[in-house]
Amino acid sequence: MFAHLRRLAVLLAVLAFLPTSPAHAAPPELPDRIAAAWKKDPLYIDEGLRVAFPKAELDRIRAAAKTVDFPVYIALVPRTPEFREDQVDLVTLLYARIGKPALYTVWSVSDDYWAGSSKLTRPAGLKGRELVGVQLDDKQDNDLVKDRPAPGIARTVQQAATAYDGRPLPQIPASDLQPPRKRREGPSVTDQEDKAAFTGMGIGGGIGFLLTLILTLLHRRSTARRRDGIRPRSATAKATAKARAKAAAAAKARGEAPSTVSAVQDQADRWLTKAGRSVKSLEARKNKSSEQLDRRDDAVRRLDAARTLREAKADDLLTTAGALVLARQAHQAATATKVQPPCFFDPTHPSGTHQATWSDDTDVPACRNCARTVERGGTPRGLRVPGRSGLLGLDRSEVPYWTLDPEDSPLVASGFGALTDDLPERVERAFGGVR
Repeated sequence: MFAHLRRLAVLLAVLAFLPTSPAHAAPPELPDRIAAAWKKDPLYIDEGLRVAFPKAELDRIRAAAKTVDFPVYIALVPRTPEFREDQVDLVTLLYARIGKPALYTVWSVSDDYWAGSSKLTRPAGLKGRELVGVQLDDKQDNDLVKDRPAPGIARTVQQAATAYDGRPLPQIPASDLQPPRKRREGPSVTDQEDKAAFTGMGIGGGIGFLLTLILTLLHRRSTARRRDGIRPRSATAKATAKARAKAAAAAKARGEAPSTVSAVQDQADRWLTKAGRSVKSLEARKNKSSEQLDRRDDAVRRLDAARTLREAKADDLLTTAGALVLARQAHQAATATKVQPPCFFDPTHPSGTHQATWSDDTDVPACRNCARTVERGGTPRGLRVPGRSGLLGLDRSEVPYWTLDPEDSPLVASGFGALTDDLPERVERAFGGVR
């Protein structure tokens, strides 16, 4: 009797420590869900899209994936807060989970607007063009409709095939293109107002030039009549010069000293030499692994672009700074060091190992000093280059490089590669004929 009671007491004690409700495991993250689904079907559709997704679109997407000889993994997802957290490296994360040479493309939708991100990987040792380079050269790519995904996915598969084996890109069907924009005939009211304003400024500038010329001649004439010659510099001027020298020294100590062409040229040449040696050392290794072959290809790609920039405009600060950035990244790739983006504000600074929240919705890589300046609520001095402003664009005062027109330079458009990692392809497209 007592033995039964003891066993009952032990059982009740055990039950007292058991949880009152079963534990629920956290749902898998988005990359894990997509990768798991891809093992069964290379076309993943989010549950929220599956019910209302047109069957004709799915059939066309599957047919496009079968036109190439390499695997194609496709994911269709809504642009939710979870997706926005993972979207920066989502394609890379998916490739890491699958691990197969293939085309990986993820398309997201928000308010009937589809956008995609893709990555093409090849078997080790197999060379070809970069997918992003083919996309940049595709003049019809920006004219695709954005209200459904099939046209964009089909074109991405075609671009990947071109990058893979060099086949020419076919023409896009007219039904997949946006309607042509109507051109306005004749100048608009704004254009007419601008023309009148510039005409007035031109006349005013001419009159001002004549007045300045007359005053300058009168000043020289009066100066020539003075007996005392050149006056010694006043105490105020000496104090101003001293203050400027002190400010320049403080800026140099903070890493904000102005970058001169000659100084950046020296840095670029040193990194070019260093990167060349690193690439040769990696190339000399025998029985290279697939990872080493990929690093070699990446390093050679960046080093070629750096040399192209260095030879394109030898005395231009923008192109010389771009050569410095790419040569430094080529050395990092060849030595198995993580390829770091440059400091967005000044690419001649150390690499951008910190994230600086420059505005409410813009984070940019920055060096430590520039990141601290942004944290204090300021804007770093940045790399300053001659601008084009004023009447007829004759004002060549130095301005931060990011204020220039991004369409004039791939270096400005990409923040020297701080905003996007396709700078070598952009350089090839803009300066490829120089070498």
